[in-house]
Amino acid sequence: MDEILREIGQDAIFYQRSAGGITLTGGEPLSQPDFAYELLRRYKTEEKGLHASIETCGHAEWSTLSHVLKYVDLVLLDLKHMNSQIHQQLTGVGNELILDNASRMAKLPKKIVIRVPVVVGYNDDEENIEKTAAFARSLTGVEELDILPYHRLGEPKYKRLGKEYPLQGTVSCSPEQVDSLRKIVERYGLRVKIGG
Repeated sequence: MDEILREIGQDAIFYQRSAGGITLTGGEPLSQPDFAYELLRRYKTEEKGLHASIETCGHAEWSTLSHVLKYVDLVLLDLKHMNSQIHQQLTGVGNELILDNASRMAKLPKKIVIRVPVVVGYNDDEENIEKTAAFARSLTGVEELDILPYHRLGEPKYKRLGKEYPLQGTVSCSPEQVDSLRKIVERYGLRVKIGG
């Protein structure tokens, strides 16, 4: 951890000038909550409160998540599907814990950006995007929803590792599809960012 903090500290001057900071991402940072907590705690105290973000799917016990969030300014929360049964099919877990955590996070003094990784044929239907936007709008302080169109940049990595790519042959959203989804979200009064 000391090595990571030294590396971060070397860039602190740039963070101060740009109002930037660090983002814990992954994989899933909450799969190592003790490490995430300690890194964030030390970063915020040693770098005198510079900005800290976490990108997460939010699938963790509230006691774990709330502990880590003590040193986080911004949560980038990925919501993959609003239907729990479909969410279970896509990810292996239902979404009840995730949605409950999102509602709890919205009561904290944290900025939250909802992000939807959109995969054609899985979660790109208008009903899902509409329900996601309505849920995001219901959360205090959520003003932005990011649409993250699926891309195939991971395929070569899987091939190099000799692994089967689970979304082999999946196409990306067309610009027209992305624009249609953007318009749905905007109807809920949310800012929309395409890509992440």
